[in-house]
Amino acid sequence: MQLQLQQNLTELFWNPVTVESLPGFVLSLVTAAVLGGLLGRAYVWFGTSLSNRRLFARNFLLLTVTTTLIISIVKSSLALSLGLVGALSIVRFRAAIKEPEELAFLFLAISVGLGLGAGQGLVTVVALVVILGLIALRSLFRTKSDPANLYLTVNSPAPGKLTTGQILEALAGAGARASLKRFDDGPEVLRASFRVDFSDPGRLEQFSRKMRELSPAVEITCLEDGGLNH
Repeated sequence: MQLQLQQNLTELFWNPVTVESLPGFVLSLVTAAVLGGLLGRAYVWFGTSLSNRRLFARNFLLLTVTTTLIISIVKSSLALSLGLVGALSIVRFRAAIKEPEELAFLFLAISVGLGLGAGQGLVTVVALVVILGLIALRSLFRTKSDPANLYLTVNSPAPGKLTTGQILEALAGAGARASLKRFDDGPEVLRASFRVDFSDPGRLEQFSRKMRELSPAVEITCLEDGGLNH
């Protein structure tokens, strides 16, 4: 019994094929961690999502490394590949992806992990550099044409639920330029998200007071993008 156990442990942890490929596997994981961290930083710098980008970007490193691990394990075995398909078929993700940009970056993180796990390190690095360059170039042109400096979210519950027209009118009255990015209107609450340009903090306070006058229960959330000018 003891001899059989020792043989099983040896086969599990000291397979000659596994030991021989271990340095390349570790290098793939380290590269995945570096690229995942770089992708997270790019998402924080160049992303336009209304969600907390810094918090969401923390997932990229883990997702990239995990994908690399999975592909490295199953790439040489058809049985393991089929088992992976069956295992993933029962997984259900309940976290809502609110914006297409979030989904695009998640796919990019998974693609990096797939490439490194499949042993296509050079192709993966070159492709990621090109994609991040395109994202940076797009952001450069967007910054020149988009003066918005805040992400503004307004939650207005019933009764006294506001309309988007009232919100936009209040923004215009405060001297802000705004573009509607998201709109959810239900029987109990209205949620509207905008990219806005306030020239100074006083204008933002003026807008908040106007919202309170229209609906005392309104909730206003601001996320900094380019900052307020003083």
